[in-house]
Amino acid sequence: MRIEDISSFVPPVRTLMGPGPSDVHPRISLALARPTIGHLDPAFVGMMDEIKVMLQYAFQTKNELTIPVSAPGSAGMEACFVNLVEPGDKVIVCQNGVFGGRMKENVERIGGIAVMVEDMWGHVVDPNKLEEALKANPDAKIVAFVHAETSTGAQSDAKTLCEIARQHDCLTIVDAVTSVGGTPVKVDEWGIDAIYSGTQKCLSCTPGLSPVSFSERAIEKIKSRKTSVQSWFLDLNLVMGYWGGNAKRAYHHTAPINPLYGLHEALLILKEEGIENAWARHQRNHLALRAGLEAMGLSFIVLEEHRLPQLNAVTIPDGVDEAEVRSRLLQDYDLEIGAGLGSLAGKVWRIGLMGYASNMKNVMYCLGALDAILTDMNAAINQGAALDAVKTA
Repeated sequence: MRIEDISSFVPPVRTLMGPGPSDVHPRISLALARPTIGHLDPAFVGMMDEIKVMLQYAFQTKNELTIPVSAPGSAGMEACFVNLVEPGDKVIVCQNGVFGGRMKENVERIGGIAVMVEDMWGHVVDPNKLEEALKANPDAKIVAFVHAETSTGAQSDAKTLCEIARQHDCLTIVDAVTSVGGTPVKVDEWGIDAIYSGTQKCLSCTPGLSPVSFSERAIEKIKSRKTSVQSWFLDLNLVMGYWGGNAKRAYHHTAPINPLYGLHEALLILKEEGIENAWARHQRNHLALRAGLEAMGLSFIVLEEHRLPQLNAVTIPDGVDEAEVRSRLLQDYDLEIGAGLGSLAGKVWRIGLMGYASNMKNVMYCLGALDAILTDMNAAINQGAALDAVKTA
């Protein structure tokens, strides 16, 4: 490649129905293009306060420390662990997919001790196993688990897991990257102490920001640490000075101004729809997609009562090259779906119905495209059954 040949990048227009990012709402794209102002400008500070209020609504919490971390969801995860875990702390980590493994890595890099509670991929976290682990490790200080496991589409019972952790005087760290905005997340009601999410999934925003929320118990832990937080950038003792509730803000970093415009608009759209309505829409479109996929002859790897409505892990017909199907969807239909991760690589497709992309038009488009490609590949499916099933569902 020669530098002389490079010009403005114009991306193709895709329909994003993978595990994320999801389609960005047009209102958010317009918001990103608004004039950039200073990150300490009084107008920008006022918008920061509005973002906090609307994030509290999205998380269903009154936590004062509810803010967007100026980096993607992985940084939100690290912010939770690096602020709450100190060297030598014992953390019960529940793993039922890829992202529980990343929690383990965070604990160990900090110098903590990760005690693993493992469940099969595609299954939810077993509360009984967590109870047993806590009884066997009475010195544990934190329980960490993934609410919505993006690698499998399984949704664990966050309320029950948090209740068990609290009975053993443990703080909780919860991954809600794929769940916030698409399925019920109730931070205060469930007693979650630290939670992180991402903007690029059910909030229909661009990647690059990670909403987080911390309870008063978590803030007490952060303020009473015996050691310094390992990350300067993610040290909430410092970040709180910038995202605090008073008009006078202490400079910490130059906030991503225009992406925050986008998040503000995304949260405004969620407020206008109503969070319960958003949850219901995701469930309604999931049921339509399920009807079509099952009529076609495909099946889900997660039991119905444990499925995420916004992330569907479905089996691949025998003899089908799953990568070729995804490639043809992208090339012929400008449609993106996701591959399996880890032990599920090559065994499932992950079809997302997240945020703005969760609509009946996308459901029908995806089913029609899959039907056409699989039929052309002579796959063992029920040709033409999917769309009829949706219409009569």
